[in-house]
Formats: sequence, C-alpha cells, structure tokens
Amino acid sequence: MSALLYTLGVVAFVVAILVSIGLHEFGHLVPAKKFGCKVPQWFIGFGPTVWSRTIGDTEYGIKAIPLGGYVKIVGMLPPGAEHLVEETTYDEDGEPVHKVRRSNTGMFTQLISDARAAEWEYVKQHDTDRLFYRLPWWKKVIVMAGGPMVNIAIAFGLFAVLFATYGNPRDEVVEPVVAAVPECVIPVEEQGRACTADDPPTPAKEAGIQPGDEILSFNGTPFRDWESLQAQIRANADGDAVIEVRRGDEQLTLTTNTTVTLRQTSVEDETLTEVGFLGVQPETRFETGGLVYTAAQMKTMAAETLKALGQLPVKVYEVGRAVVGLQERDPESPVSIVGGGRFAGEAASSEAFPVTEKVVTLLFLVASFNFFIGMFNFVPLLPLDGGHIAGALYEGLKRGLARLRGRPDPGHVDVAKLLPVAYVVGLAMLVMGVVLIVADIVVPLRLS
Repeated sequence: MSALLYTLGVVAFVVAILVSIGLHEFGHLVPAKKFGCKVPQWFIGFGPTVWSRTIGDTEYGIKAIPLGGYVKIVGMLPPGAEHLVEETTYDEDGEPVHKVRRSNTGMFTQLISDARAAEWEYVKQHDTDRLFYRLPWWKKVIVMAGGPMVNIAIAFGLFAVLFATYGNPRDEVVEPVVAAVPECVIPVEEQGRACTADDPPTPAKEAGIQPGDEILSFNGTPFRDWESLQAQIRANADGDAVIEVRRGDEQLTLTTNTTVTLRQTSVEDETLTEVGFLGVQPETRFETGGLVYTAAQMKTMAAETLKALGQLPVKVYEVGRAVVGLQERDPESPVSIVGGGRFAGEAASSEAFPVTEKVVTLLFLVASFNFFIGMFNFVPLLPLDGGHIAGALYEGLKRGLARLRGRPDPGHVDVAKLLPVAYVVGLAMLVMGVVLIVADIVVPLRLS
C-alpha cells in the first residue's frame, strides 16, 4: 500500500507540473494567435511524438520526454537571410520553398545563419503579416510574458486557497496558550529521551500549569507576544515567578521558581547560554489571510527567489560536489522535478501525514514549482522568455527615442545576433538540470 501511495504521489505531482507547462505554453499561444501570429505547433515534452492532433493551423501534441514543452511561433527572428537564398522552388500548394546557402564565415555566424534558415521552413508567401517580429514591441512583451505569468497566476491561485484555509507554514504564529508541560528538565544535549528519577521536575509542572492554560502575565508584567514572555522568563534566571493564567472561566495566580539551564537563544546562533527556564510549550498555528495577504507573501517570495536565482550556479556547483562525495548536500539546496516528485511520494506514503496534510503538501509543491518556473523564465537572457521580453523592450526604447529625436525608424531589434549567448545559457541550463536530477537520485533530500 505504501509503494502504491508513493507512486500515486509522484504521478500526481508530475502530471500537475506537465499540466502547468502546457498552460504556460497556452499563455504564449493564445495572445500570439489573438495578435494574428502563425502558431504551427504546441507540444508538451521533447523527442518523438507520442500523440498529436491538428486544429486549425496548429498541431497540438505530447512527446516522449516529459521535460518541458514548447510552442512554435513563426517569425521570431527578423529576416536576415534573403541574400543567402540560392534557389526557390514551389511545393504542391504553390508555396515557395527556399534553399538557403549555409554561411561559412565563422562558428557564431553559422549558428545565426542556421537559425534564420530554419525560419523559412514555416514561412509561406501569405504569412508575411503573421510573423512575430512584425508585432509592435508591446504585443511581443504580452506574448512572451504570457507564459510565465500563467505559472505565477497558478501559484497565486493555489497559495490563495491554501493560505485562506490551511494557513501559511512560513508564517507561524505562537500563541500564549500552553500546548504541553514537560515533566522534567532535560539537558539540551540529551533532548528526546524520557525522564528519569534523577531529573528535576520543570517549574511549570511544580506550579500546576496545565495544557490549555492561557498565560496572562509573568511577575505582574503583561506581554505582547510569546517572544516577549520568553524573554522575561529567560531574564528571570532562578528567581521567583508569579504567573497569572486563564483556565476556562477562572483566572488563577500560580507561583514557582524558574530554574537556570543551558539553551540556544536564537535559531541562527547555536551557542548555548544559561537562561531562566519555566518549561511550557506554546500552541502554534499558521497565519491565514485572503488575496491581499497572499499578494504580500508572494512579494516576499519574489525577493527571495531573485536572491536564490543569483546564487543558483554556486548552489548547483555545491550540489555537484555532494554528488561526488566531496561534501554533504545542503538541505536548502535546489531540487529538480525528480526531487519534487520524491517529496510528493514521501508525503503521500507517510503514515504520519493525514489525508489533508498529503493534499496540502502536494499543492504547496505544485504552487512553489510554478512560482519558480514563472520567475526563472523572466530572467532577461535568451533562450528564456525574459530574453525575448528584454529584446522587445529595447526595440520599443530605440524606436521611441528615434521618434523623439525626429530620426528614421531604426527597425526591429535582431535577437538572432544574441543566439550564441542563448546557446551558452541553454547549455548551462542543461548541465544544471542534469546535475540536479542526478543529485535527486544519488543524494536525495528527504521531506522533513
């Protein structure tokens, strides 16, 4: 049963991500068609075609390798190879077929020439007004931003539902209500073991504090939140402690003495310090909120994601070192879709997770991956969508400045000249993807 649930979790996650990828490509396709562009292909996956169906002038399908997707929009590159056409013939429909002479003036020039030549395969004589590069710059931005914005919209929708119902695990609220009272004081280095006869009882146990008690004040001083109460207790050392609590409809005053023990005073600093200790565990809950709260949280996530993207090459390098055994893998390191699938499988098969937790974990994973995919695609480098957006914005800027100065229209920005950069970035993405996939198999992270 556990193996079956694990498999179902992995399959559910992979299917959700593939659907998200398909919707990403629809985010490009719909506005492209709306603006009159020719879109001959929409596919999920790469490699051999498993299934396809042509509707209108677009072929929709699924390919064998489910590691992404694409939509083919004709005319992404401005024409620049007309002088390389050495022969023109006509197909059975009377459409021109151009044989393009290959350039041999250098590797980069060859790459650009080959890419331009590939555009001729789809361009027919009557497609002149349906080419992407002919769109106004702002329409290009809409078409290229449509894909990643769909992913961000999916993430926003899922986060909004989860934050409004389940709450936000990243925003934990500690209540001044006692969840548990440990029986004894156990040294921090021995945490997790059972109490023995030699262990002193906790001051809270001696005072008679019970789970469910709401703490109102400590030594006559009210407090704003759990952190301020904790600070008062720690500063009290082994002094007297007068604690007012509300238990049901009663308000009680309990007395004891706090004790001194070694404790870590912050999450960031692992240094142990002697502090006052009472021995109560507070109740915690996840903060909930609506659309405005979700938008604020995603703003924070965006800032964190941008920082993570800047560190991504270094993080992947460290993951690579972990693969070959040179260091331990950082629990905060990036994961591939394989790692995400493992998380989903572990959550689905875990007996410690009730059904609600399993579903919530899957939805959080899908939302997080969609948000990262959306943000990553806005990086202003080809072949990412952000590279095309940057080219369109630059075109709009050039044309706007030319109009202001009364100069001739400078024409379209030729993004083909940046293809060598695109190939380098694409290769780097491929290498990073392979490293993460291998790491998620060899040194996988576990769902804590």
